[in-house]
Amino acid sequence: MAIEKTQQRVDINTRKIINGADADVVQLYPMKHTFAWDAYNAGNANHWLPTEINMQGDVEQWKTPGVLTDDEIRAFKTVLGFFTTADSIAANNIVMAAYRHVTSPECRMYLLRQAYEEAVHTHAYQYMVESLGLDSGEIYNMYREVDAIYNKASFILTFNDGIFDPSFKTGTFESDQKFLENIIVFSLIMEGIFFYSSFAVIFGFQRQNKMKSSAEQIQYIMRDESQHLNFGINLINTIKEEQPELWTPEFQQHVVDMVKEGAKLEYTFAAEVFPKGIFGMNAESFKQYIEHISDRRLARVGLPEQFGVSNPFPWMSEAVDLNKEKNFFETRVIEYKTGGTLDW
Repeated sequence: MAIEKTQQRVDINTRKIINGADADVVQLYPMKHTFAWDAYNAGNANHWLPTEINMQGDVEQWKTPGVLTDDEIRAFKTVLGFFTTADSIAANNIVMAAYRHVTSPECRMYLLRQAYEEAVHTHAYQYMVESLGLDSGEIYNMYREVDAIYNKASFILTFNDGIFDPSFKTGTFESDQKFLENIIVFSLIMEGIFFYSSFAVIFGFQRQNKMKSSAEQIQYIMRDESQHLNFGINLINTIKEEQPELWTPEFQQHVVDMVKEGAKLEYTFAAEVFPKGIFGMNAESFKQYIEHISDRRLARVGLPEQFGVSNPFPWMSEAVDLNKEKNFFETRVIEYKTGGTLDW
């Protein structure tokens, strides 16, 4: 990227999420998009690494016949297979698409932190695979071999057409809407919907005192992903404020349609992968849960709810409560913050 010599200093009022002034350097102050800086600091305060969690208990359960049923083994491996694909796709989108076009220095700072967190998540999945002695070829090829995972991945990647093109640039109505669509798909659908059946299954293991160390890692991952979701929603709402012309009635209906399709893919995934249900969760309750959180995602960006259903898994809010005491010599202290409590 060429740097233009000029005597004109950047005016903070010209900073925007996209199409803003001077993205060549990260000049944080004076700061405009403070939500991004808050997210960056929250991420740093909640830093973790998977290898800090002792997997011995999970290894013993996994290798002891009869502790886990065949359905539970299948569910665990399938969820892990989905996670390995999803975080890889999310990381690629940050590094190869979003970061290139975001011009807000504060937002770029958080995107760098978010990309690192996706790497930590990928590390966590590999740590589980290695610790449990799983067939890595089976896990990492599920996105090619399991239709329900393939369909979700394929849906997401459909919306990357154009964004990953090196010649793609924001600055026109069409390209700016395309960029906004990309953020919506990855924030509301990928991080806001597609992870949640799998989260529920892993926390189902936890409630049965099974695979607790793996579930602990997923708790950390869910906390990170919730912050990614909140950041993405703030991006969407700020772009709406800065470029209201993009938020046309037709585009709003397009977003609603995408979320409804994403919800359908997610509860179809749950029904196909866990056909007999697991831990008291059946296809109908998964469907209701996904519709419930889909409504919440729509509401956060000012769009009407589509399903109007209650939450059938109220215990999920407990599963993401990280303020729990742990024996330091059994595992790391789960409340691992150097500053500030993360606001869910």
